[in-house]
Amino acid sequence: MSGGTHKSLFKGSALKQASIGAGVAALVAVGLLVFGWQSNSIAASDGAEAQALSKSDDAALIRVAEAATGADQQIDAKQRGQIERIVREYLLKNPELLLEMQTELERRMEVAQKARMKTALADNADSLFRSERAPIVGNKDGDVTVVEFFDYNCGFCRRAIAGMSKLVDNDKNVKVVFKEFPILSKGSEEAAKVALAAEKQGKYWELHRALLETPGRADLAKGLRLAKKFGLDIDKLKGDMESDEVKAEIASVQKLADAMGIRGTPHFIIGDKVIPGAPEDLYDQLKARIKEVRQNGCQVC
Repeated sequence: MSGGTHKSLFKGSALKQASIGAGVAALVAVGLLVFGWQSNSIAASDGAEAQALSKSDDAALIRVAEAATGADQQIDAKQRGQIERIVREYLLKNPELLLEMQTELERRMEVAQKARMKTALADNADSLFRSERAPIVGNKDGDVTVVEFFDYNCGFCRRAIAGMSKLVDNDKNVKVVFKEFPILSKGSEEAAKVALAAEKQGKYWELHRALLETPGRADLAKGLRLAKKFGLDIDKLKGDMESDEVKAEIASVQKLADAMGIRGTPHFIIGDKVIPGAPEDLYDQLKARIKEVRQNGCQVC
């Protein structure tokens, strides 16, 4: 089971509602086409039309709906009412069609998303894998790069840190690039600035882990408290937090996320493979994706 914190994604109930809405729209389109085909007899026999429609092949119906969706049909109120009765009767007799439409829509959305992501990976490869500002943990010359977009106040990012730590400890040939993506609160941005400033004192990984592993809301106060614990120069840290370099890194990650269509955290990119959210078996999935990239190479890295 996977999870993630999102600003705006078509998932869960929202996707189901969109799917059902699209299904109803498609059926209305079918009604429009049926009306176009049978306009001479529809007024005389609504029941007959509904019966004929209910007996039609479902696959053919879906193809008709696709063809009809873009059709420009001019109908009056009486005709619309007749069509709506046909559609309603068909839906009541065949409610499973909505589930079939939902499944098909989800499949098409997934295919489209993968295609968009593939293009986005190629277009943004330098910013993803070779940014000079982004914090890097593990082997900087590693043969596979793992990129994570995250927010310190994201509960799923906190769940993911165990898998990421295990990966860094166990695979000495992996390069991990962290993308500070504070989308949840002002405190998230404050924590991100503290972490990026800590990198200048060689303590990014320590502070990164502590911000995610330590209970409580991540913000400036928590970041500074942890920084003191790790012996950082607090005056220098505060100055670096407000530097143009730190601000530019946060802004560039936001721009990159927008270009990639990434709206939630965590989001992992392994070569040209993607893991959205934080599945319970994250470490195993990361290992599997890394193995695939090592075996097959990466076309965009």
